[in-house]
Amino acid sequence: MSARTLHPASVAVRSLSRSLNTGFLFFVIGVVVSPGGNGIDLLSVVGLVAIGIVTGIVYEFAYYRRFRYDLTDDTFDVTSGVIARRDRELPLGRIQNVDIRQNVIGRLLGIAAVHIETAGGGETEVSLRYVAETEAQRLRRQLRRGASAEADAAEGPTREARDRNRATDAATAPAEADETLLFEIRPRELAILSLFTIDPGASLLGGIALSFASGFDPMTLFSDRVGVLPGAETGLVALAWAVVGFLLAAWFLSATLTFTRYYDFRLTRVGDELYYERGLLQRYSGTIPLEKVQTLTISESVPFRWFGYAALSVETAGYAPGQDGRSTESAIPLADADRVAALARAIEPFGSTDLESPPRRARERYAVRYLLVVAAVVGLAYLVARYTTVVRDWYVVAALAALVPIAAHLKWTNRGYRVGDRYFLTRTGFWRRTTKVVPHYRVQAVLHQATIFQRRRRLASVTADTASSATFLGRAATAHDIDADRGLELQALIEERLQDRLRAHERQRTVGRWFRDAAESTRESDGDGDEN
Repeated sequence: MSARTLHPASVAVRSLSRSLNTGFLFFVIGVVVSPGGNGIDLLSVVGLVAIGIVTGIVYEFAYYRRFRYDLTDDTFDVTSGVIARRDRELPLGRIQNVDIRQNVIGRLLGIAAVHIETAGGGETEVSLRYVAETEAQRLRRQLRRGASAEADAAEGPTREARDRNRATDAATAPAEADETLLFEIRPRELAILSLFTIDPGASLLGGIALSFASGFDPMTLFSDRVGVLPGAETGLVALAWAVVGFLLAAWFLSATLTFTRYYDFRLTRVGDELYYERGLLQRYSGTIPLEKVQTLTISESVPFRWFGYAALSVETAGYAPGQDGRSTESAIPLADADRVAALARAIEPFGSTDLESPPRRARERYAVRYLLVVAAVVGLAYLVARYTTVVRDWYVVAALAALVPIAAHLKWTNRGYRVGDRYFLTRTGFWRRTTKVVPHYRVQAVLHQATIFQRRRRLASVTADTASSATFLGRAATAHDIDADRGLELQALIEERLQDRLRAHERQRTVGRWFRDAAESTRESDGDGDEN
């Protein structure tokens, strides 16, 4: 195909943000170098701002004219740059994910941004801002199809045959006819997700907004409302009402952000890929290639677990799917636990989630750990009471020791593991209980670790490391505090199952390659017969 360019409307959309940035920069320059003797020369500043805005528009027009992209049989080529030219060739086999984003303006104009990530990349490799909606969908479909074809090329037929097969697939494959809806968030689920999700960024924004509203003095925001808020005429009560106000503002913004983020969340399957769409003001859509799935994570957080809800996320081989550096994509943000388990098994048929618990001496270890924490808190309270007048009855804090057996038992009961014929399962966490499912053939290494405190109780932890970046963030599938000898057996068993699955996977690839070669030979023989 011939090289293409961006949508003409991209000039206007990009110029809007670019001209604002350059205009503000020239405004700052104008204020600093203003020649006015008794103050700022307003005319000079306005002139510089106008020059900045025009500069931004001219730059974006030049960017549009010099931007070209081309999808070939083996690569996706992009040429861009205004002052410095940049030519990039992305091998289709390295393309990991193709995300599509649309803000409100883009949806009105019928344009979208396409972000392309590659395997092993720490950030978006190529961004097309902006192309038509239909072009964005076409690119995602063909880029992912091309990536899958290149992945099969190593064991597939000849290049000429691959080219003919790709052309046939492109001509016969329906665009969306084979799309199967797997999940669609329900209004009740979206409402519960929004009400009980705490977003740190939104919480901070809520506090800042309320600070501005109060003139950075929260006391004044509530102390004047004596008739509305009981006891607000006193300073201490006004401060308490201010804290409540900050919390309400943070919760409101967090709920609003979560609602707009997951509004109309849909998950569909096309072939060997999952497609997700979500968002109210800004629409996101992207792919989760099933052949790249490393780990499934089922999360049951408090208070969602009280309502019988859970979430499912998918960890894939190290990419940053327009995802701002994250390697985990939400397959189901919130749904009935049975629906989540059913979809997880549709992706990886891991069977039962009945797990083996750690030995009872692990629970004793947790109790000792929590007792040490309580002792440290009591000691701190004693020091505060001795040298200040803030705390008097410091010994009351010792009552926390009564909660230690309960906390230790909950931690112990929410941990477990199981090694099946095809999968390694682990579970941990009370407030956010996560069950991880790792296919044996995805395991890169098996780690057996025992700290000095674990060795005293003959305990160890076994971790199944995969190509996902979750390991670096401490989120890898780990069987915590199991018997040390059992841990060594577990390590050897997982490594043995890994080799078994790799051999089975290689046999499947060999058989598939043989069938493809046989089919290609038959087509070539038929072609020769037709010519004769």
